[in-house]
Amino acid sequence: MSEHTTHRKIALVTGANKGIGRAAAGQLAALGMTVLVGARDPRRGEEAAAALRAAGGDAHAVTLDVTDAATASTVAAQVEEQFGHLDVLVNNAGITGSGQVAPQDALDQVPSSVDLDMVRSVFETNVFGVIAVTNAMLPLLRRSPAPRIVNVSSHAGSLAIAADPDGPLAALPTSAAYTPSKVALNALTVQYANELRKDGFLVNAVAPGYVDTDSNDHNGYLTPAQGAAVVVRMATLGADGPTGGFVGEDGPVPW
Repeated sequence: MSEHTTHRKIALVTGANKGIGRAAAGQLAALGMTVLVGARDPRRGEEAAAALRAAGGDAHAVTLDVTDAATASTVAAQVEEQFGHLDVLVNNAGITGSGQVAPQDALDQVPSSVDLDMVRSVFETNVFGVIAVTNAMLPLLRRSPAPRIVNVSSHAGSLAIAADPDGPLAALPTSAAYTPSKVALNALTVQYANELRKDGFLVNAVAPGYVDTDSNDHNGYLTPAQGAAVVVRMATLGADGPTGGFVGEDGPVPW
């Protein structure tokens, strides 16, 4: 390989067959990256990857269930064999636990009556799944000259916003599953950022905003493309970019 050969940037996006993940995958592909479309359902993943290829992107579907560490190991082996490295990891896959976050559908998360099994299942995807996938991909990310990890969080994960009785989230039902899972994800992001800072990694959490997706029964006012913009911005930070941050479309979000 010539020293003038351009480094081929490889990005993996989990939960990329729809919503914010798919939009982020499309935007990363449009920037010239090879994008791996992670999806639990192979058919849906392939449909999304095919659509990205039809739009001119270099996209490949990978079967990845973040709650099944074996699938993360399999994908890591595939990336190792095909590309030898990974530059960007977007941990986007997430569940609400209620099916939707819309007020009428989230009453089952009220702390005093919540089902513990539901809380566990939400943390399994939104927190433990992020650890499993990140750790499976770390050896590949270490081979990148500019490794970036973006964890897709939510404004609901801001303790400062949630604690404000007159804040923007005050009208939402209380949540013992989804909201705490995003708080934990933010804390986890900071810990990875601290561990990996010396190795040149930039690790950040993002709050895409109230995006029109399945999770809120399409009540959001931002398009998936608008929500994905901050994801892509943090996935493509320069060497002087921040790490250990929590940012939204309008800048830093309070912890």
